[in-house]
Amino acid sequence: MELKEIQNLIKFVAKSGASEVKLEMEDIKITIKTGTGKKETTIYQQTSPEQFVPQVPVAAAQPVAEVPIQEEKKEEDSKFITIKSPIIGTFYRKPSPDKEVFVKVGDTINTGDTVCIIEAMKLFNEVESEVSGKIVKVLVDDSSPVEFDQPLFLVDPS
Repeated sequence: MELKEIQNLIKFVAKSGASEVKLEMEDIKITIKTGTGKKETTIYQQTSPEQFVPQVPVAAAQPVAEVPIQEEKKEEDSKFITIKSPIIGTFYRKPSPDKEVFVKVGDTINTGDTVCIIEAMKLFNEVESEVSGKIVKVLVDDSSPVEFDQPLFLVDPS
C-alpha cells in the first residue's frame, strides 16, 4: 500500500466520522482511531492472489515514468522558496468555512502574513510567512492532513 493511499484512507476516515477503522491485508495492518467515538466503521478488503499479482507490475511501472517528471519540476521550482508545515495536523486555507482563503495563487505576501492554519489536537495554529513574495502554487488541498516539514506553498521572492 502506497503512502498516498494511506493518507487518502486517513482523510476518508476523518471525514466519515468513524471512531476506529481497521484494515488488514497480507502484508500490512492499519488501525485508524479518531477522538469522536460516535460511529464505528470497519472496512475489510480481501484480495485473492490472482487479483494481487497483476497490480504489482503496474505499480512498479509508475515510478519509472514519474522520475523524469519530478526532476523537471525540481529544476523549475528551484527558483522558488517553499513554505513548509511547522507541525503535523490538518491544513486549512480559510480561518473558518464561511470566510475567504488567506492567500491565493498570484497574491503578494509579506514576512509575517498568515498563509494558512494547521489544526493539531483541536488547537488552530496560524502559519506565518517567513518570506516576502508572490504565491506561485498551493501544494496541499484544503482540509488535508500534513506532516512536519511538508511543503505547503511555493513563493517567488522576486
